[in-house]
Amino acid sequence: MKNLIEKKIKSENIFDGILLNVKKDTVELPNGKETVREYIVHPGAVVLVAFLPNGNIILEKQFRYPVGKIFNELPAGKIDAGENLEDTARREMAEETGYYPNSLEYVGKLYPGIGYSDEVIYIYIADDLEKRNISCDDDEFIEIFDVPLQTAYQMVMDGEIVDAKSMIGIMMVREKFVRNKTTKNTGKTQRM
Repeated sequence: MKNLIEKKIKSENIFDGILLNVKKDTVELPNGKETVREYIVHPGAVVLVAFLPNGNIILEKQFRYPVGKIFNELPAGKIDAGENLEDTARREMAEETGYYPNSLEYVGKLYPGIGYSDEVIYIYIADDLEKRNISCDDDEFIEIFDVPLQTAYQMVMDGEIVDAKSMIGIMMVREKFVRNKTTKNTGKTQRM
């Protein structure tokens, strides 16, 4: 494995933005040669599979400027400097949906663009939701709707949900409930 590691020789900031930064590093390859690696430095984010009391999960419709399309997504947002993951999850959930999650369960993480970014997205189940006022950011326009988890899974399979973080979050949480349902009866409401 050691023969796969690249070593940073020098690093240069190319761009410092509001959301992300771009770096250009010179690295030494395992064979001793040098090359350049350009990548995006991202603060990281959380994505939430949030269950309403009726068992449905919350989805959002949101326009994404870089690709010029409206997407069906799970609630999500970036981690602010110095903020812990659960605080980010609660803040983003309340800001985007108007619901505050009293219960969070960590499911896993994903790296959405390992070839060009260091971004990590942490996946949570949000439960025991408390209705609060929606207070979206001034530059954020979101339409909220809810569907059963199985319907969201089918939306992934049918290409109606193509956002990677949402696809993976829905699939991981669905698989978690399928496994729990087949391995033990927990007495909890089945969410499928």
